Amino acid sequence: MGKIVKRDVDFAKWYTSVVLEAELIDYGLCKGTVIFRPYGWQIWNNIKKFFTEKLEEVGTEECCFPLFIPYSEFEREKKHVEGFNPELYKVSFLGNKKLDDELVIRPTSEISFCNYFKKNINSYNDLPCILNQWCNVFRVEKNTRPFLRTCEFFWQEQHAIFASAKEAHDFSVKMINVYKNFVNDYLSIGVLTGEKTENERFAGADNTYTIEAIMPDGQALQSATSHYLGTNFSKSFQIKFQNKNNEYEHVYQTSAGISTRIIGAIVMSHSDDNGLVLPFKIAPIQFAVVVSSDIEDSKLNSLVESLKPYRVKVFKEEKSLGLRLQKNEIQGIPFQVILGKKELENNTLTLYRRDLKNKESMEFNELKSKLDSLINSYSQNLFSKSENRIKENTVKVDNIEDFKKALSQNKLILAAWAGSPEDEKKLKELTGATARCYATNLEDNTNKKCFFTNKENAKLVYFARAY
Repeated sequence: MGKIVKRDVDFAKWYTSVVLEAELIDYGLCKGTVIFRPYGWQIWNNIKKFFTEKLEEVGTEECCFPLFIPYSEFEREKKHVEGFNPELYKVSFLGNKKLDDELVIRPTSEISFCNYFKKNINSYNDLPCILNQWCNVFRVEKNTRPFLRTCEFFWQEQHAIFASAKEAHDFSVKMINVYKNFVNDYLSIGVLTGEKTENERFAGADNTYTIEAIMPDGQALQSATSHYLGTNFSKSFQIKFQNKNNEYEHVYQTSAGISTRIIGAIVMSHSDDNGLVLPFKIAPIQFAVVVSSDIEDSKLNSLVESLKPYRVKVFKEEKSLGLRLQKNEIQGIPFQVILGKKELENNTLTLYRRDLKNKESMEFNELKSKLDSLINSYSQNLFSKSENRIKENTVKVDNIEDFKKALSQNKLILAAWAGSPEDEKKLKELTGATARCYATNLEDNTNKKCFFTNKENAKLVYFARAY
């Protein structure tokens, strides 16, 4: 416990100490890479498992594409290349032979999917085509931090094509809401949802939609994105289909993804000075049963049976239970069921709840009847804290002085904006803050002046420093 830095003393060091002490990762041999330790990989596998179900509900099929992409193919979509060029890893040699056409180690797979769609989609009967792959991608990063920014990370990338602009655009909006609902429900994290400004869009997209989690230090973490690509890629790669009138048209595309960065959001959103706090639904161990080694097998088996179908792990301790209880707390296990000598003598058990850090004594047969309410309360408590962080720390400003002041207080800022991409760059240089997304479902956005440029017809935008 002494190895975990106090969050209020140094937030960045606290975060790193939690992910290391909870045994989520270790550092890789190459700078900017991490090793997923078994416990961290189990968290990611649970996210994969449950989110795959959500993808299947919207008609997605799984596939797998190669890691390498010829750079000549990458260059066919100009905006895409300009957006990713500084981040590309390239292979210039095969053995000792220099390549005429370098290979890009995928930073994303729009190019690969475009070539697939061109070869395999011919008719309106083939549409829509919605594919997804879970894979690793590589991007050059100067300042790295586990989960948040690493040179290699894991994600799912969904790529879809449609016959009409409306169908594709509606699907991109639908997907950002799929992400929002998943992050709310399975990860207990409240998020902002909205469209990115032009400067913050994905390279090659007409529209980018985002969910943004707000961390305790006031910084935003882009947690998933959904992009409406229009015909930008299909025109570059000549992806066409034959419509009902036997005429050829370009397809309309979307892409969307969530990555291992979301684990960083989980750590920062919920954890404390005692270590990790995991959302119940994706925790590798939902109930840790910590017992004295002299417990009767029949009693232990009965207890474990009462906790089905949840993920349970039994820890039998010959001496003190304290170290095991402490390690389980650091790893963020939602509930610990404790059966020490005192509990065995009194025919009771002690339930430790990680989010509240409290112990409750109860009769041995009482636990099962309380499970549903305990689990619901646990998940709702985590979500409410995250949601309230957004509400309680949002400040509306209408001038640059108040903007800077709010940033210094680690606030999320809501301000009217009508600036250009160049204005956004100037604002970032001046303050370090970026536009996270346009505000939706708020007051009327008309007849407002931009706080930074004083231009008319500004729209409300959330601003924050970001990871």
